[in-house]
Parts: sequence; C-alpha cells; structure tokens
Amino acid sequence: MIFKAIEQFLGDVAWGKNDFLVIDLPPGTGDAQLTLTQKIALSGAVIVSTPQDVALIDARKGLAMFQKVNVDVLGLVENMSYYECPKCGNREEIFKHGGAKKTAEALGIPFLGEIPLDPRVAVQGDAGTPIVAAEPDSVAAKAFLRLADAVAKAVGA
Repeated sequence: MIFKAIEQFLGDVAWGKNDFLVIDLPPGTGDAQLTLTQKIALSGAVIVSTPQDVALIDARKGLAMFQKVNVDVLGLVENMSYYECPKCGNREEIFKHGGAKKTAEALGIPFLGEIPLDPRVAVQGDAGTPIVAAEPDSVAAKAFLRLADAVAKAVGA
C-alpha cells in the first residue's frame, strides 16, 4: 500500500528540477525500505534517530541496509535533540544529547543537525501549516531549514 502511494506520487506529479520527494519511513530495515530501494533510484537516504543508545541501534541497522543496497547515506540527524522553552529560552536535554553526532562521526558519515523537541511542530502540522511557514523565526523552524539546506547540498541541488 505504501509503495502504491509512492508510485502515484512519482507518476502523477509534475516534478520540477528543484522538487524533492521525502519519504518518512518507520525505523529499521523492513519491507517498505527494501521495496523502495529495489523499485526507485534514490538520490540518497537520511537516517533520523533520537539521541538514546537504543534508537541509535536501529539507526545503525538502517545505515547498514542502505549501504548494502548501494544507496548513498547523506547523513544522520538527531531528532528530539533537546527542548528549548519558548518563553524563557531554557534548554533541557530530555532524551540525552549528542548520541547521533557521535555515531555519525564513528561511522564516518555526515552529521546533518539537531532537531529540537517542540510541540508547536505537531500543532502547526495538524493545522496544515508547517512550522517553517507558521513560525519561521522559531528554533525548530530554523533547525528544519538548516537540515533542508544540508540535504539539498548533499544531493547537489
């Protein structure tokens, strides 16, 4: 079912030269990931993990799978890296911090950045307006824009 939706996006969308299709897959190395790598020429994969050791185990498995099927791994991102209070600016590292950066360095892949934990991302997404449009000056929006820039550069855009 997932692949049918992806096929529809690929075939029924008028793609411009600067357009990207980002496919958010569940962690691990399941059927969706393997089918995608077998059916579509991918420009690259971005591995996303939270900072905890247990999450980074899945990230390493995903990295190994993409390398095994010859898909370039563009880098690793640390999601839920920290929480910054929008009122006072206090920063808390709720789920540890820095695990993805250390893992990227150990594996010899680029570290693409940290995405903060921010409830407004979900609120704005549910409302149909991404955080980068709704609150472009927020810490989360700036983090997403830095990540998008890094990925675009990694694929030569």
